[in-house]
Amino acid sequence: MKILHTSDWHLGRSLHIKKRHDEHQAFLQWLLTEIDRRQIDVLLVAGDVFDSGLPGIGAQELYYDFLGHVAPSCCRHVVIIAGNHDSPSFLNAPGKLLKALRVEVIGGAAADPADEVLVLRRHDGTPELLVAAVPFLRDRDIRTVEAGESPDDKAQNLIQGIGRHYAAVFAAAEQRRSELGQDLPLVAMGHLFTAGGRLLEGDGVRDLYVGALAGVTPAIFPASVDYVALGHLHVPQTVNDSSRIRYCGSPLPMGFNEAEQQKIVCLVDFQGREASVETLPVPVFQKLQTIQGDWDAISGRLAELAQSGASVWLNIIYDGSDIIGDLSQRLETAVAGTGLEIVRSRNSQTADQVLHQQSADETLDDLDPNDVFERLLTMKDVPESQRPDLRLVYQEARAALDDPDRAAAEGGQP
Repeated sequence: MKILHTSDWHLGRSLHIKKRHDEHQAFLQWLLTEIDRRQIDVLLVAGDVFDSGLPGIGAQELYYDFLGHVAPSCCRHVVIIAGNHDSPSFLNAPGKLLKALRVEVIGGAAADPADEVLVLRRHDGTPELLVAAVPFLRDRDIRTVEAGESPDDKAQNLIQGIGRHYAAVFAAAEQRRSELGQDLPLVAMGHLFTAGGRLLEGDGVRDLYVGALAGVTPAIFPASVDYVALGHLHVPQTVNDSSRIRYCGSPLPMGFNEAEQQKIVCLVDFQGREASVETLPVPVFQKLQTIQGDWDAISGRLAELAQSGASVWLNIIYDGSDIIGDLSQRLETAVAGTGLEIVRSRNSQTADQVLHQQSADETLDDLDPNDVFERLLTMKDVPESQRPDLRLVYQEARAALDDPDRAAAEGGQP
């Protein structure tokens, strides 16, 4: 039996100003091709199908069109659990209809843990796989609020509640395996943060378990589970160096910090209850790149990319020593008529400026505009050679603001 493990599609997500519909469409088409080429029997989607609980029409069309194309394929089963970005009720709503397409959806924690245990059967009705499909567990699903509890108490109770829920589901799975009288492989699905999991700054993973950043211990997955398909972390990784407990990660880079990361899906091949895992690299559907440096470094790299004819979305970080007030205009000119698009730019010379008090009782009211400007020049280590021209421009700007009619009469812009 061949199983494909994927997660964290985040359909409907944007990257700053850029919509990612085309990337998601290309990924899902690639996934359909891999399912057919590798004769996949079961597809597991471990949460965060959508980027929000109320996805737009375009995101929904991608989802249902994909499932409609999977149904007549070689893939006999699709199992989908909700992640923290998904709405349980939204995912569950078409559940009965999707069952007819052999798509099982578990949107929220069940009152009876046994309802999260699925028996997948062959076309002749004989069972072939057990799946313990545990969706993202919300606070209300697993614990009761206790009067006077501290944040640490809440975190501990939350982790214990997650552990109890998984234990109950696995016990129900073992009972089901016993009732069937067959030594079926057992696969677990979850959308959670496990202790030791690797995150990247800005990767979009939301730590909804306030105070529980350490996550749950991997010991909640007993040896009776033959493979654990996890979602929630966007970095592909094993848990506790175990090849049977894995995050496949997101198929698209969630931000520029993941641009150089090889995205994957996991191909799990079962021989009886023995699972071997192969990671399949996901193609890059839209190249992302960060360019950081002074203007010479940035303009030089832009020229190289433009000459190559590449289609690249760019994150520009200017950190040169010279003051550049027209960075946006320079960048627009540099990429005009090319396949390059500036998605985000940051001028570190003008961003996040904070003036510090020189005495404990000093306030901004104690400073006049010229004092503020002089402190900014000093704070940014502007070379003395540049300061006279900057002071002159600053005074002209102030004069225009103070007397806009005079500035207009002299041909300036108020």
